[in-house]
Amino acid sequence: MNLTRNLIIAVLMTIVTTLLLGVVYPLIVTGIAQTVFPAKANGQLIERDGKIVGSRIIGQAFSSPGYFRSRPSAAGTGYDAANSAGTNLGPTNKKLIDSVKAAVDAAKQENPNVPVPIDLVTTSASGLDPHISPAAAAFQAPRVARERGVGEDQVQRLVEEHTEGRQLGFLGEPVVNVLELNLALDAQFPKHQ
Repeated sequence: MNLTRNLIIAVLMTIVTTLLLGVVYPLIVTGIAQTVFPAKANGQLIERDGKIVGSRIIGQAFSSPGYFRSRPSAAGTGYDAANSAGTNLGPTNKKLIDSVKAAVDAAKQENPNVPVPIDLVTTSASGLDPHISPAAAAFQAPRVARERGVGEDQVQRLVEEHTEGRQLGFLGEPVVNVLELNLALDAQFPKHQ
């Protein structure tokens, strides 16, 4: 009798907690998020001319020389949100060392007399980082200015306008959102056709 009663209580508790924590709680949290922070709750999507062009919080590849490039990605085939991950290669791993060396050599071709910022040659932990450092943006500014046919100082000024400070004034480092910077480039300095 006691065993049957305990079993019934256990099954009922499982059903109740599943409904409360698996259905009711997520619906309440989703409702609050949609009401209070709708843009953030929906992935901070960026829209231009009625078309979604990307997300403020997920990096994407830019390969054209007239655009700033994001950090390299190890997520799936690159910037794959369903496969978010870093390489998990340690600092003494030959494959990582060779990969970084090749990326540094390629970057030096573009800007030979300037130290290569580390975030241009290494992947982030998620592989989806939408930001680069101001140094990485400054490193790419001469190429972007040349491709757009504008002065490097104009491009650098745009980088400075899109540099976000530390969170709460003391957490992290200043960053530049690559997608937002590239959209601003298109708006201010359209590419020559």
